[in-house]
Amino acid sequence: MSKSVKKFGQMVIISILSLSLFLAGCSSKDKASGGNKGGEGGKTEVTFWHGSTGIGLEALENMVKSFEESHPDIKIKMVYTEANEGADQKLLTSVTGGNPPDVAAFDRFKVGSWAAQGALTDLTDMAAADGISQDRYYQYAWDEASYQDKLYAIPYSTDSRLLYYNKDHFKEVGLDPENPPKTIDELEAAAEKLTIKEGNRFKRIGFIPWYGQGWLYSWGWSFGGEFFNESTGEVTANDPKVVEALQWMVDFGNKYNVEDISGFESSAGSDALDPFISGQLSMKIDGNWTVTGINKFKPDLNYGVTPIPTPTGTDFTTWSGGHCFIIPKGAKNTEAAWEFLKYFGGPEGAKAYYSKLEGDFSVQPAVNEELGRSEHPILKEFVDILPNSHHRPVIPEGQLLWNELASATENATRGNGTAQENLDKATEAVNKALKK
Repeated sequence: MSKSVKKFGQMVIISILSLSLFLAGCSSKDKASGGNKGGEGGKTEVTFWHGSTGIGLEALENMVKSFEESHPDIKIKMVYTEANEGADQKLLTSVTGGNPPDVAAFDRFKVGSWAAQGALTDLTDMAAADGISQDRYYQYAWDEASYQDKLYAIPYSTDSRLLYYNKDHFKEVGLDPENPPKTIDELEAAAEKLTIKEGNRFKRIGFIPWYGQGWLYSWGWSFGGEFFNESTGEVTANDPKVVEALQWMVDFGNKYNVEDISGFESSAGSDALDPFISGQLSMKIDGNWTVTGINKFKPDLNYGVTPIPTPTGTDFTTWSGGHCFIIPKGAKNTEAAWEFLKYFGGPEGAKAYYSKLEGDFSVQPAVNEELGRSEHPILKEFVDILPNSHHRPVIPEGQLLWNELASATENATRGNGTAQENLDKATEAVNKALKK
């Protein structure tokens, strides 16, 4: 989808919400104080939209069953909505039409933009009344569920990103497999030793900075940069440290010829043919979910994980995404919906859910500890870095910032403007949109 189309879509959303939420809000007072008693046996029925399938759906059903057993007066009606852009539009239409679900699973990344347009129920007072506060959660997850000091969602899932490396490849070229790169210089040196290139074709490539989860967020924070100034409310994508990170990516691409790297990437497969799993790529930045793929497609792969290298070899960090539960503006059964959010946002509901998902993490440190997430030698590394994780800026133009950073990376690494020029352009574009 082009930037212009996406921008037009954002403008349409703003216009629709501005015109329609007033009508939905007028009836929300009556709806919030009452409740739909149309469920079986006179129970309050809470309509819950989700996009889970497979083992994720089983985990969700297990949590819902646990909730209903402890809340016999509430019935959860689960409604599947495919997790894509169409689901967002469907949810938006339901809000503007005054007939939203009572609860919806939601990408935390979008909380800021939806809250800014008045599409979400403010949960601040309900959370305070029930003693739910940040100290139960990782700081970044609570912050990402909030907008302008108000809580609009209850976070539940999270992830993190680390450097994966092939220990057998390390041994082969004389690198210590128990001492992976900590600094950028060490990463570059290891990549050079690991790379096998014949002409313009890579038989094996040691590392590609932007491959997998090597987004500019990953490198910008690892280089010590910041993408947003909380005090001024302005995007700082052209922070000198972020520029330094992108320039490093550009220099890396130039060293190995970015067109040759592109050829390697275009021929890369997925699942069992993932280049890291198949042995064509020695190191990559990726998330904890990759462990599941390795266990499935190549369980005997001899690999390790380590924090994303930094220029100094210290101050390791990462960034995390994840999902949350929201109560859309105009929901009919706010009180019962809040009971559901409160349950899943607490330890009992989270344990009922994550006991079915061995490779996934809760946003509650105590739950991860109780479920033994730190006992797995690989997953432990992903959990251990969560207290030092970042979240993407919670702003109305979060998607635009993501798009601009991706474009800046693509253009700079392909020689279309310098790192500084591209990040100046990205910063200006997002800040201009924020002021509208």
